[in-house]
Amino acid sequence: MKRLATAAIALGLPFGANAGDPGHIHCNSCEAWNVAQKPFKIVGNTYYVGTKELSAMLVTTPQGHVLLDGALPQSAAQIEANIKALGFRIQDVKYILNSHAHWDHAGGISALQKASGATVLASEWGARVMRAGTVEKDDPQYDAKEPVHFPKVANVRAVKDNEVIRIGDVAITALMTPGHTPGSTSWTWKSCEGGKCYDVVYADSLTAVSMDGFRFTGGGGRPDVSGSFRSTIERVGKLKCDVIVSTHPGFTDTLKKLAATTPSHNAFLGGGCAEYAASSLKRFEERLANERR
Repeated sequence: MKRLATAAIALGLPFGANAGDPGHIHCNSCEAWNVAQKPFKIVGNTYYVGTKELSAMLVTTPQGHVLLDGALPQSAAQIEANIKALGFRIQDVKYILNSHAHWDHAGGISALQKASGATVLASEWGARVMRAGTVEKDDPQYDAKEPVHFPKVANVRAVKDNEVIRIGDVAITALMTPGHTPGSTSWTWKSCEGGKCYDVVYADSLTAVSMDGFRFTGGGGRPDVSGSFRSTIERVGKLKCDVIVSTHPGFTDTLKKLAATTPSHNAFLGGGCAEYAASSLKRFEERLANERR
């Protein structure tokens, strides 16, 4: 338990196995992560419907909507309420897309799928994890002694790199960005407003966090994935990017941008992918240097 507690303090990992209660995750960060956040418009038909510290995005069309991520299991009701508060119906959500299949981003998807009847889309790795309700051994946060479980998700379809999901006049592209998990996925689309269309990036986590003993540089029977992770960071930094929102909104100052937005100035516009990648790469190289020491 000491090993898990040490990691949990840094990462917000759950304390203790939760196999008997996958519908509610207990961790030292969960209460703060799940604080209610009033939903708001990002640009065009793109909205933020997540909690204060866990992102969930809604992209709307007359033919149906797309929801990205479901936060914690206990966040599902809040996300559904936020969708309703914006004047939309959960029953009109046709697709639910996942960034990565950790309990703080995929935990609420099962309930949201049941409420909407939507098809869930994720990377091949993410689809397997959601069907099982727990991460696989190659996940940096995998803990064999005290595995974390979240509600299993049915009707999950795996997507490939650069696969395009279409609904109405919206095309959302899946970008495989492995590193934080082997199946991490970022998503991009265009949202139009005032006669202009903007490239929106929903960027997955680029943080190299793990349980004690895991090395991104390999060892203990695990491969070296540092090169792949570095390539992911570089890929995100080069994306066409008028708007960026990360899976944890604080990574890209989402709520600060909301506070700075006025009727005549949208602070979400102006990019940010290069900056997000640069700060992530700095932290990643520091992590690798520590591993080598």
